[in-house]
Amino acid sequence: MTPKIGLIIIGDEVLSGKRQDKHLHQANQLLKPRGLALSWVKIVGDEPGFLTEVLADSFRSGDWVFCFGGIGATPDDRTRQAAAKALGVPIARHPDAVKEIEEQFGEAAYPQRIHMAEYPQGAAIIPNSYNRVPGFSIGNHHFMPGFPMMAKPMMEWVLNHYYAQFNSTPTVEKTIRLINGQESEWVAFMEDFEQKFPQLRLFSLPSIADNGDRTIEMGVEGQPKEAAKGLDALIQEAESRQHLYEIL
Repeated sequence: MTPKIGLIIIGDEVLSGKRQDKHLHQANQLLKPRGLALSWVKIVGDEPGFLTEVLADSFRSGDWVFCFGGIGATPDDRTRQAAAKALGVPIARHPDAVKEIEEQFGEAAYPQRIHMAEYPQGAAIIPNSYNRVPGFSIGNHHFMPGFPMMAKPMMEWVLNHYYAQFNSTPTVEKTIRLINGQESEWVAFMEDFEQKFPQLRLFSLPSIADNGDRTIEMGVEGQPKEAAKGLDALIQEAESRQHLYEIL
């Protein structure tokens, strides 16, 4: 079975709202075509004590975890150190990372940029095609920069390099939009549906327009054949109730 997959998005600037996160959207773009899905996401600031606690918990979980942010060379980049402390291992310069940074920056790699080659002992590098400053993997955790244009190809490399054998048929969503009505009117049906179709994820998303009109997007997610059966069940129920709907 595929373990749970999580994201840890790191940075005070994300928590404060100065920057809007893009990693969640990008991660879903990479995972869904492979038949993989996220189980959880955490947004954490740069405070080292709490960051270490979060990482220690995630290392113990056994989940696959993709971490974004805080692996630069400035004093507020503390992810590398927090990961080492969470694992109880020292920080060490990785020779392959040193080589990449030296070849990219030459003498300007010193004295500061070279710190970005310091990882928890035992880590392996994640190549960075954007500027050759690698990320790193240790255990089932993968650490990448906070810059989305760097992180996306690096996460794709990790998925292809470590997890290609876990790829499966992508799931699909099938949805109808119910015009007017209340979610409460559908609770009993939804409970019965989940008993009949345990292999599908049923979802319901109500909306209220500015003019007060209500709609409910009700749908299923799963393997294509099963999702089609689930959609048929939704349509049949709407028609039996004479409830106006449209297929999305």
